[in-house]
Amino acid sequence: LLTGEAGIGKSRLVQVLKEQVATEPQAWLTPCQCSPYYQHTALYPWIELLEHVVLRFEREESPPQKLHKLEGFLVQYGLPLAEIVPLFAALLSLPLSADYAPLHLSPEQQKRQTLQALLTILLKIAAQQPVLFVMEDLHWVDSSTLELLSLLVDQGPTARILALCTFRPDFSPPWTGRSHLTQVTVNRLSR
Repeated sequence: LLTGEAGIGKSRLVQVLKEQVATEPQAWLTPCQCSPYYQHTALYPWIELLEHVVLRFEREESPPQKLHKLEGFLVQYGLPLAEIVPLFAALLSLPLSADYAPLHLSPEQQKRQTLQALLTILLKIAAQQPVLFVMEDLHWVDSSTLELLSLLVDQGPTARILALCTFRPDFSPPWTGRSHLTQVTVNRLSR
């Protein structure tokens, strides 16, 4: 956990770490960024990660093409498409094809199952290769993303995931005080 005022210190340290991991073919980098404009959009950083980094959606792709990419991604991790595709299609605002039954879940059940599916994918990736999970600007995090991060922190001692979260000093993460977490305060660096 990196805390400190906005500025060169935190950003530069995170950038250097990302650059190092990007050159390592055996590692999986998940860059996520919270935004002040999407503080009330559930799982916004995860949606951005899926659309732009993992699935690499292009503007000109049709919804069926995007759905096909999603299916291909889920298949490689052995997830049941009939259960997971409707969850992720709802998350990514994709219309379902006739191959899938619509969700008949309460909003709370849908959220819980979506969080569990995202965590399962991350853990399956970590079982295959080390993961650097970067979540920047937690001071702007939405409540669903924070809930998912709490589930991820619970897995910390058993998964090959290095989670790096950055936030300003006025934010207080709910999982401090755990033996497998280290909080570092970074002051501004000189040019």
